[in-house]
Amino acid sequence: MADPKGFLTTPREEWPRRPVGERVRDWNEVYVPGALLPIVGPQADRCMDCGVPFCHQACPLGNLIPEWNDLVAREDWRAAAERLHATNNFPEFTGRLCPAPCEAGCVLAINQPAVTIKNVECAIADRAWEEGFAPPAPPERLSGRTVAVIGSGPAGLAAAQQLTRAGHTVAVYERDDRIGGLMRYGIPEFKMEKRHLERRVEQMRAEGTKFRTSTTVGRDVDAAELRTRYDAVVLATGATAWRELAVPGRELAGIHQAMEYLPLANRVCEGDLESSPLSAAGRHVVIVGGGDTGADCLGTAVREGAASVTQLDIYARPGPERDEDAEPWPTYPKVYRLSAAHEEAGALRTAPAADADARLFAASTLRFSGDGEGRVGALHLVEVDSGRRAVPGTERVLPADLVLLALGFSGPDREDGLVARLGVALSPRGTLARDAGFATNVPGVFAAGDAARGQSLIVWAIAEGRAVAAAVDRYLTGAAGRLPAPITPDDRPMTV
Repeated sequence: MADPKGFLTTPREEWPRRPVGERVRDWNEVYVPGALLPIVGPQADRCMDCGVPFCHQACPLGNLIPEWNDLVAREDWRAAAERLHATNNFPEFTGRLCPAPCEAGCVLAINQPAVTIKNVECAIADRAWEEGFAPPAPPERLSGRTVAVIGSGPAGLAAAQQLTRAGHTVAVYERDDRIGGLMRYGIPEFKMEKRHLERRVEQMRAEGTKFRTSTTVGRDVDAAELRTRYDAVVLATGATAWRELAVPGRELAGIHQAMEYLPLANRVCEGDLESSPLSAAGRHVVIVGGGDTGADCLGTAVREGAASVTQLDIYARPGPERDEDAEPWPTYPKVYRLSAAHEEAGALRTAPAADADARLFAASTLRFSGDGEGRVGALHLVEVDSGRRAVPGTERVLPADLVLLALGFSGPDREDGLVARLGVALSPRGTLARDAGFATNVPGVFAAGDAARGQSLIVWAIAEGRAVAAAVDRYLTGAAGRLPAPITPDDRPMTV
């Protein structure tokens, strides 16, 4: 470590956000531009270079966190970028979008605020691009083998980049008109500006990866025929089958899935639309679901000028500190967190019915009622106990002329015919079944990411992409160990 007393003398300091009143008037990232680099060196110095660094275990990528913390503290940015990219293809994505389980596993977090690992990672990635430390890395020679990767989310892109760099000819098929999957149309611009995504895609093009957009395999291209054209196929389509809310009134107009709403707002930012057909402007919005997707809807609705926005979370409000008995270190604890969107909603008082940050905790939807013209007009809810049982006498009614369902995803979309045409077996959970080597029941077809693992974090998706690339390379070449495999299909986050 550069400063052996850094963790004792330097308090935790995070990348500051722009004032709420300023940032809700645009779609730029919420952080103060240029404010990270001046603080990140001392923050990296807080790393204790532990004998047993549990941040490694908490991160499925196995990021070499103490090593690049030390290099940042010493201002050796080139070496830090090399160590970071050794385990992570897209650190500027994870540095902005990952909830940082590595920080929950930081040894310093046993009795102090953790090292700002996520901020250090983001600073290294951004500095690497500014200084030219992330050039394209095309292979020295081609293997003559071909691979189709279906899906261009983080798992698909990571697999494609690893396989391209190993010398295989890779084509990525994406059903949307632009590359990126949920990172493109699901993640709002204020969380990650799409210029970061474009930059990586251009790097991959320069390395030799081919991209086929606006192509739905199973509909535009026959899936079985595609299998015969390539030596191997990687299914990385994501878990896009959204969960429904089966309550009375669901059929009313004005009730939409989050992933119907968010892509339209992103298309406005892309310049495709002048305004969203589902804009929250002037509407009373209720978001059902307390996760990150719900928070993304919240921040988007605030920027669109909603009359009010309330978010319902069926779970009770968590406490401010880790429950050492239920969720001991180094597991990822369920604690009260204030995202940028919740901070904005709280400051602007977007939800008069909520206590502070637009969220109503321990709240369950009973039914929707209409406005007399076939549109939703109100949401009826009830408080629930820890067993999700309704508490008598706690029914409430919220005005709602736009309801957004952010209840998560159950598995891959099967309506396009891809799974059926290939004959890929499904697990009991509805995800793509695979063996210990990421292979499906169809020879030469592999599965990775949320489509096989189930809904998860971006850092797990990238780890899946890297690991499936190693499995495909071994299948194509017969040689093991040419590419790193950070996880197995059975690995799971650290839990009690």
